[in-house]
Amino acid sequence: MFPSLSPAPSAPSDDAVKDVTLASFKNDVLEASRQALVLVDFWATWCEPCKQLTPVLEKIARASKGAVKLAKIDCDRHQPLAQQMGVQSLPSVFAFHHGQPIDAFAGALPEAQIKTWLDRLLQMTGSGGAEKTGFDTAFQQAADFLAQHDSATAHAIYTDILAMEPENALAYSGVLRCLIEEGDVAQARQRLDAAPPDIVRHKQMDSVRAALELAEQVRSSVGQTAALEAQLARNPADSQTRFDLALACYASDRREEAVDHLLHIVRHARSWNEDAARKQLLKFFEAFGATDPLTIAARKRLSTLLFA
Repeated sequence: MFPSLSPAPSAPSDDAVKDVTLASFKNDVLEASRQALVLVDFWATWCEPCKQLTPVLEKIARASKGAVKLAKIDCDRHQPLAQQMGVQSLPSVFAFHHGQPIDAFAGALPEAQIKTWLDRLLQMTGSGGAEKTGFDTAFQQAADFLAQHDSATAHAIYTDILAMEPENALAYSGVLRCLIEEGDVAQARQRLDAAPPDIVRHKQMDSVRAALELAEQVRSSVGQTAALEAQLARNPADSQTRFDLALACYASDRREEAVDHLLHIVRHARSWNEDAARKQLLKFFEAFGATDPLTIAARKRLSTLLFA
């Protein structure tokens, strides 16, 4: 379980909380995350929710006995870092482990919810020292079935969990993902709109909400890939056709191709349509989830293009 989160000791370690710059990001985040879970807090002086969240994160980091470290980044002073991580709202917090972002949330979450989130991450990374519960196993099985496009089996598992815990946000979000996978976008929207307030506010719903919005966005693109590929072959420099093809590929579950097309636009026509390709990539990343291997790989490629 998560290490004792009693009030911070009178002489906390100087290493628990650091202000990070572009120059120190590699050492204070990427390298440090090989020894502990590093939380990267993107904040700004004008952001009122940041003033609520940052002290909570500092308290948790200092009380974690070295299991968690906090890296604070002032977005006004270090905009390239915020852009590289795809920060769209403040505050935003990313969790890094072994040099990679493994999860994230936005907004000033309650302390109890942050601790629950951290407890799960510490267990996932092997830092918590706790055995997996029956629910953990069930969630992993459901996620595996969904990854194999067996949404019916995954749906059944998530539904069983909800029967035992109706307020379980992870199970509720799993049901919505299954509905999206099955193409029942309308039912997914109805279920989301009818979700209890606590579930709607839960961070687990962020990527699901983004996935649902994307499914609604690309609904008209289903079955258009062949025609768009032929059109693009005639004019490879047509950014609008390539953008439309990216959406059609996403609608056909060809996620890697969708990402590749958008990165191509960023590389060759970065400012096209008011930076539309980069903005669409960020929507993809949110829908995929911060821990998805494609999100991690594509973020690296995007960062290389933006800072080349």
